[in-house]
Order: sequence, then C-alpha cells, then structure tokens
Amino acid sequence: MSAGDALATEWAGEGQHLDVGGHAWWHRRVPAATDVGNDPLLVLHGFPTSSIDWYPVLADLSAERDVVLVDVLGFGLSDKPDLRYGIRLWADGVAAVVDHLGIPRVDLLTHDMGDTVGGELLARDLDGDLSFAIGRRVLTNGSIYIGMAQLTDGQQLLLSLPDQPEPMVAADEGASFRRGVHATFAAGAPDDDPVLDAATALAARDGGLALLPRTIRYIEDRRAEESRFTGAIESHPAPLGVVWGEEDPVAVHGMARQLTERRVATPLVTLDGVGHYPMVEAPARFAACVLDLLTSL
Repeated sequence: MSAGDALATEWAGEGQHLDVGGHAWWHRRVPAATDVGNDPLLVLHGFPTSSIDWYPVLADLSAERDVVLVDVLGFGLSDKPDLRYGIRLWADGVAAVVDHLGIPRVDLLTHDMGDTVGGELLARDLDGDLSFAIGRRVLTNGSIYIGMAQLTDGQQLLLSLPDQPEPMVAADEGASFRRGVHATFAAGAPDDDPVLDAATALAARDGGLALLPRTIRYIEDRRAEESRFTGAIESHPAPLGVVWGEEDPVAVHGMARQLTERRVATPLVTLDGVGHYPMVEAPARFAACVLDLLTSL
C-alpha cells in the first residue's frame, strides 16, 4: 500500500457519518490537545478535494481547540449521489453536522469553495436563520470574486460538459485529477506528496471523479449569488482575517486585496512562494498565521 493510500485509509477510520436528507455526510471532531476554552474551529474544504487537505496542519490547529472537519456531499468520504450540487445544499449539511455535535458557537476557517459555503452560513446568520453563532473567522485562497478567477483548462472543460456524470473524466483513474490539483501549487512545489495522493484516492472513491461535471456547478452558484455569499463575507460583523498564497494561479492575490479594501482594517497575511493550497504547500507557516489571527482578531 502506498503512503497516500495508507493515509486515506487512516483518515477514513477517524471519522463518522451523519445522515442528512437520506445521504451520509462524513465528519470528524478532533479534540483539543489542551482545552483552554476556545470555541471549536469549523474547517471547510474546497473543490475538487476534501477535508484531507487539512491533515498537514491538523495537529497545530487542534493544539488548543477542538477542530470539526466535514466532507461535503459529493466529496471525499461522504456519499456521492447523482444530483444537482450547490452551495446551499452544502451549507445545509454543514449546519446539520454542527447541530448534531451540539456546538453553540464556532470559529470558521475556510478554503476555496469552502469560502463560499462559509459565506452562505454567514448570510443565514445575518438573516437570523442559523442555529449556531460564528465568532472569529479566517479565509484563505478561494475565488470569492468569480469575475477575477483564472479558471484552469480542466475547470473550464468540466463546466462545458452537461451537468451529469461523465465516466470519461475517470478514465485515467485520477492521474489527470492529481496533475490538475498540483498545477495550482506554486511553481517548483514538490510533486512527491502523500497528501496529494490521498486526496486523489478519496476523490476517486465511489465514482467521485465521474461526478466532477456535477460538483463543479458551485461555480454557477457563485456567479448567480455572489452578492449574497461574498456580500456576507464582507459585511458579517464577526472579526475576519485573510491568509493567502501569493502565487495562486486561479484565485489570484488581487481577490485578497479587493476583500481587504472593501472591508477596511481586515488583516491580510500573504504567503510568498505559496500557491492555491497553503495548508499543504507551507503547513507550518500557514498554521502559525491562522492561529495568530484567531488569537489577535
């Protein structure tokens, strides 16, 4: 068994499933190494990977607070039904997991597509429709201003396909998927990475690769409702900090600058030499920045 397969197997065994609307959502609550009374940290992953992205920083993040991770429906270890996926559906499931765990208040750490799922949770809170409170929050590399996004050739191809499973996407058993994710890392990033291997294995699980033309429809949601999702990111009163990989080829650094211009006095930490997956590419630096912001906000 390869290191990536071993990591994926280990990761799967650490979580559990919750039935939400007839589908199983995988989630994991990692207890704090030292409980000092901090709110749990709800961590949301991006497209096209899953919560395994956070593995390199999990020990640091959980040093003094519980960490809650969720694979949203269609990703990782959650069910992968054939349906229309979208931001509101994923927010429904995430909220159900938090309610199931009985958590009254969370801090929020989001990446990529997870930024927008988090934006929907924030919008619901502003509407008075969220059952838990959101305290501090940290946002990292995600196309919150979709008009500025530099979508990859692979993303554009998936969006051009019908919104239905496409077996040909899985024909190479994840090799193209892996190359596509690695291409969003900073130039020169090592290719030998067991976390990337595990992310690929989990994406391919239960036919997940063939579903990519369906799960990528979140981009259509972003385009249709950016004012709601990103508007809530900008306006929600919970303190916000931003950590951004400067060399992200998709969610370009200008997005982070625009957010901090629109939300005055929001701290921005730029990680030089880092691309779209800062928690994988530079885990020690990324974790230190996130923890510092969660303490200082």
